[in-house]
Amino acid sequence: MWEWLIPVLAVVALVAIGGIYLWATYNSLVQLNVRVDEAWSDITVQLKRRADLLPNLIEAVKGYAAHEKAVFENVTRARAETLSATGPAEAGVAEGHMQQALKSIFAVAEAYPQLQASQNFLHLQQSIVDTEDKIQASRRFYNGGVRELNTKVKVFPNNLFARRLGFSEREFFEVVDGAAISEPPRVQF
Repeated sequence: MWEWLIPVLAVVALVAIGGIYLWATYNSLVQLNVRVDEAWSDITVQLKRRADLLPNLIEAVKGYAAHEKAVFENVTRARAETLSATGPAEAGVAEGHMQQALKSIFAVAEAYPQLQASQNFLHLQQSIVDTEDKIQASRRFYNGGVRELNTKVKVFPNNLFARRLGFSEREFFEVVDGAAISEPPRVQF
């Protein structure tokens, strides 16, 4: 009489366990996705901060080295490219160009001892170094979040349903030209 109850309870238990697993996995994917979005926002804030400092740096150096027009144009172009980047891939390319432009402007500045002694220039240099450190920290945080999210999306059995639930792998923020960042901009005080 009650023999049919055991298979029904077993099926209900399996469905309940599957539902709980799906619910928990979905929530953890949402949390990871939000963490990655937040980390990307932190990167864009720091990139904007650096971009906001660059016009002042250009003006400070321009006062001493007005004839270095190509250097200023490269920095301005790299700044615009950074501000217009819409995702990690574009930002990575822009970051490589920015690092090269910063190296060139600091190389020009080294040729002018009066500029090296300017308090305004020294303050701008320190602000850029501080911002570069924050960009690196934000980048590590972002890439760590992307690694966790991508792993969660790829592992079995999550890979069976994660994409159907709207979750996909995210791009890492990597500088395309690794040589551009292998050595940070040299700042001397």
